[in-house]
Amino acid sequence: MAEPPKLRVLMVSDFFFPNFGGVENHIYYLSQCLLKLGHKVVVMTHAYGNRSGVRYMTGGLKVYYVPWRPFVMQTTFPTVYGTLPIVRTILRREKITVVHGHQAFSTLCHEALMHARTMGYKVVFTDHSLYGFADVGSIHMNKVLQFSLADIDQAICVSHTSKENTVLRSGLSPAKVFMIPNAVDTAMFKPASVRPSTDIITIVVISRLVYRKGADLLVEVIPEVCRLYANVRFVVGGDGPKHVRLEEMREKHSLQDRVEMLGAVPHSRVRSVLVTGHIFLNSSLTEAFCIAILEAASCGLLTVSTRVGGVPEVLPDDMVVLAEPDPDDMVRAIEKAISILPSINPEEMHNRMKKLYSWQDVAKRTEIVYDRALKCSNRSLLERLSRYIISLLI
Repeated sequence: MAEPPKLRVLMVSDFFFPNFGGVENHIYYLSQCLLKLGHKVVVMTHAYGNRSGVRYMTGGLKVYYVPWRPFVMQTTFPTVYGTLPIVRTILRREKITVVHGHQAFSTLCHEALMHARTMGYKVVFTDHSLYGFADVGSIHMNKVLQFSLADIDQAICVSHTSKENTVLRSGLSPAKVFMIPNAVDTAMFKPASVRPSTDIITIVVISRLVYRKGADLLVEVIPEVCRLYANVRFVVGGDGPKHVRLEEMREKHSLQDRVEMLGAVPHSRVRSVLVTGHIFLNSSLTEAFCIAILEAASCGLLTVSTRVGGVPEVLPDDMVVLAEPDPDDMVRAIEKAISILPSINPEEMHNRMKKLYSWQDVAKRTEIVYDRALKCSNRSLLERLSRYIISLLI
């Protein structure tokens, strides 16, 4: 007779498969490892296209695609109480013990956490992004976060920088917030059996082509690097509103034969793109962590990245060249990377990544946070209401 699961965890977020990104990968790999540790894991997200209802994924991972359509940026329209009936049904049907919400701008996550606390469930929240304090959008988002997290049991952030940011924005006690980094599937992301020739140096960019990911920096950096080095070519994977600017740059500087635009790259093809290159370029303007850097390093690529957010915490100094988010400094960083490229051993880098990061380790550390959450005492209705009122007055 099969043993009953240790814990029954409900992962909630607007961001999940078939969408691909850092949050989606984190939820999927963490869920798979928790299943292997003997827990039951269920995922709740909104419908994607015709993907609605209950689906099962690898390892018996059960996913509820609730019939809500995305409103903006893949998030559902905030209803506050509109999700209560379906959240309650899932919590009771699956006999959930811990509700784990992901991402600050997921409305489904915030609503599910609030309803779960109202029903007496233990809740954990993971923040995957950094936000500012001055612009109108961040001010409103931070106020929502203060209200939503006023009554949670424990929180997780993916870097120390992210932890500081979340504590300042939400008013949570630092003792409640844990730092657990992302990881990489090193079995999937491994170097090519034959290293590409260094006669032509290939710099790979895989990113959403949006302002936040530094697409405007690429428009200035790529032509200058191509001018300085005749043997350098770029491979750019990704899509977004800034795709047009990159196409215009390529036309303006006649770089069609040296800058290859791949468009959107499915996650299953990311490794095959990475292993064609020597250097991975990350131009993000803000980043709590960066799984793309881990994937590139696991494939044996030397990384050049902007020194923003939690990026300096991700890799050892000899595996990454950091630069300020400035075109001139990024060009200098690429020059330095090209000069040290002969000393890079892809297999050795891959083996180091195996020891540094693993989803199994992330899952075991997350188990500890769940145990801490289960030990938290239940609060009375008056205590909960006072916390919510205080969060609105701050």
